[in-house]
Amino acid sequence: MARVVILGAGISGHTAALHLKRRLKRAHEVIVVSPNADWNWIPSNIWVGVGRMTTQQVTFPLRPIYRRKGIDFRQARAAAIRPEGDGDSDSGSVDIAYTDPVRLGEEERLTYDFLINATGPKLNFAATPGLGPDGNSLSVCTAKHAEQTAAAFDKVVEALQRGERQTLVVGVGHGACTCEGAAFEYTFNVENELRARGVRELADVVYLTNEYDLGDFGVGGMSFAQNGFVTSSKMWTESLFRERNVRAILQAHVERVDPGVIHYEQLDGTKGSLEFDFAMLLPPFRGADLKAYDRQGGDITADLFAPNGFLKVDADYAAKPFEDWKAEDWPRTYQCPLYRNVFGVGIAFAPPHPISRPRSSPDGTVISPAPPRTGMPSGVMGRVVAHSIADRIERGETAPLQTASMASMGAACIASAGAGMRTGSAAAMTMYPIVPDTARFPVSGRSLKETTGEIGLGAHWTKLLLHYLFIYKAKGRPGWFLIPE
Repeated sequence: MARVVILGAGISGHTAALHLKRRLKRAHEVIVVSPNADWNWIPSNIWVGVGRMTTQQVTFPLRPIYRRKGIDFRQARAAAIRPEGDGDSDSGSVDIAYTDPVRLGEEERLTYDFLINATGPKLNFAATPGLGPDGNSLSVCTAKHAEQTAAAFDKVVEALQRGERQTLVVGVGHGACTCEGAAFEYTFNVENELRARGVRELADVVYLTNEYDLGDFGVGGMSFAQNGFVTSSKMWTESLFRERNVRAILQAHVERVDPGVIHYEQLDGTKGSLEFDFAMLLPPFRGADLKAYDRQGGDITADLFAPNGFLKVDADYAAKPFEDWKAEDWPRTYQCPLYRNVFGVGIAFAPPHPISRPRSSPDGTVISPAPPRTGMPSGVMGRVVAHSIADRIERGETAPLQTASMASMGAACIASAGAGMRTGSAAAMTMYPIVPDTARFPVSGRSLKETTGEIGLGAHWTKLLLHYLFIYKAKGRPGWFLIPE
């Protein structure tokens, strides 16, 4: 019997668990360790954050799903990996601490034959003083955060209805943040909701970002075909900002968030401050702060993990100038190079470098997006690694690993720009590949035929359909595996 332990039940970990259990015989064990009792379809948190959806519409309890599928679920937080085992066992193991109210405070050491690190990110609000729900800004990173943000947004609307001018700031709260697409998406849902409630004229909506240009989205921007013409995501995005009268502050690193005031530094070294009545700022990400120990108990954390806490996998981590970055730098199998039975997927793996050009201010402050690895790519990685492990269990350790490099993987992203069955809209973007490959596509690094952008009501309907489709899939309903990641 083989045992596979999966750390994390987000898009990557949950997808891997479902595919593994579908592939493997009952004799084999799949254990999921997650500190959260519920699964959250995070892309729809932006709708919760403006009151268009409830927490119950974007979450569901994991335990009944796993019980039905024969997956062992431990509501716990992983603390340490022991890939060489310890004095009592030669099998790799992981130390966990239960967050389940029934077993709160208990600790356990789980042995494994294969380990998938799919912990996702630690929301690093502490990187910026005053950032986050425990500080002076808001978040939509979790369903609970989004619910709190919706309540704060309602108060702003009430103030606007009383005739009080309000400034709403949406963006990222650190120069090294990722997920600019989510900030963009929430900005335009806020703007749309203000119009829907008849209070837009008294509201100043500001987008605050570390992007060098609008439309960068952490992927270096895009060139794509639109209605027979080639345009850039920069021009495409700028037109939307002009149309909706949203002001953008670019190339910014938030230094701190005081009550009602954001202080920031820009790429040219200038300092600024921005007063606000409402601020939703996404945090930077780091790894889950897992420790790692060898058989003798020696600390090998730095061997397994990058300084940002993400697991090192089969990528080229050699430091090199931007001009020397290659598509081949990116991982293909997500296997840890030191331990062949350990894998890292989704946000939990360490990227070799950003996708956008790195930039710093004169003081050395990094003001450049980190590479996004959420959504569709995370699901694909989870599925591919699950099949690789199943192949090795069924056919032996010489079975070839399946591959899914972000440099040969396409992605589709639909960013909502306002809800409503007849009045909603969304920006639909596709890109291939995610990581530019200038050897294959010398002009822009991506295929112009397969990199596109459109905005309209049809894209909104598609995003709404995907919300229900992916929740159906995540619940493991009949035929769930036929729905692509």
